[in-house]
Amino acid sequence: MNTTVISQTKPLMKTIISDLKQLTKVGLSLSVVFSSVAGYFLAAEIINFSTVLLLALGGFFMVGASNAYNQVIEKDTDAIMQRTKNRPLPTGRMSVNFAMTIAVLFTVLGLAILYSINPKTALFGAISIFLYTCAYTPLKAITPLAVFVGAIPGAIPFMLGWVAATGNFGIEAGFLFMIQFFWQFPHFWAIGWLQYEEYKKAGFNMLPMNTKDKGAVKQIIFYTIIMILVSVAPVLKLSGAFYIHPITAVIVALLGFIMLYYALALHKSQQNIDARKLMLASVLYITLVQIIYVVDKFLH
Repeated sequence: MNTTVISQTKPLMKTIISDLKQLTKVGLSLSVVFSSVAGYFLAAEIINFSTVLLLALGGFFMVGASNAYNQVIEKDTDAIMQRTKNRPLPTGRMSVNFAMTIAVLFTVLGLAILYSINPKTALFGAISIFLYTCAYTPLKAITPLAVFVGAIPGAIPFMLGWVAATGNFGIEAGFLFMIQFFWQFPHFWAIGWLQYEEYKKAGFNMLPMNTKDKGAVKQIIFYTIIMILVSVAPVLKLSGAFYIHPITAVIVALLGFIMLYYALALHKSQQNIDARKLMLASVLYITLVQIIYVVDKFLH
């Protein structure tokens, strides 16, 4: 009898863990943690690994909470789209009450952990959750400007690490914010292009003017160029203590040109294959640029 119970419990636990990972989007949460830690390493004169751990945990809980709130709000629209219909809430594997409990628990834990680093870190974490949940999520069904609003909480993690290390939000943190802010437009519009029909079916406006045409790609190209300029601007020493060597600026610019190449290819072809290449190039860009910045800092 006990053997039977154990054999039934294992698959159940696997399902629960899998559903929790989907609810909180663990992969996305870990990428946000990566950005926050990179920002911390850029700012810290002496690395305090206790603070790094707190930042990672606090950031993970905050992003997980945002994703859980989002899936509670979008339970019905998730059921419409192919890529989201198997999530735990639309399938009924998880109740809304349980999901909300997880979201609130993660919010409290995240805020408490970030507050233990310093109050400003917790404040920006709270702003991120509020904007993502209460502004970006409902605006997706109303206006394409939702992407602009969503880019704000999406840009906070990189600068959050700087604030965690210094306790201040200055020009350095502002530059880190802008780099990730402008990066999100080509990244999310590439996703919006790929998922256009699905988003349209759910009533979401995720492309500029909500149209899948060359006009949308022109916006992608424009913001990619702005992203490149902002990313290399620290070489001019306009960003306070955050600056980079000329060779680093060249490398960052070359990575940006890869994104620009795929954006131009998308403008020419208007095919999903080029949108996918642009999306993948954007993920590679933000990951490598953050690593390159940190390496450059330690070579100073």
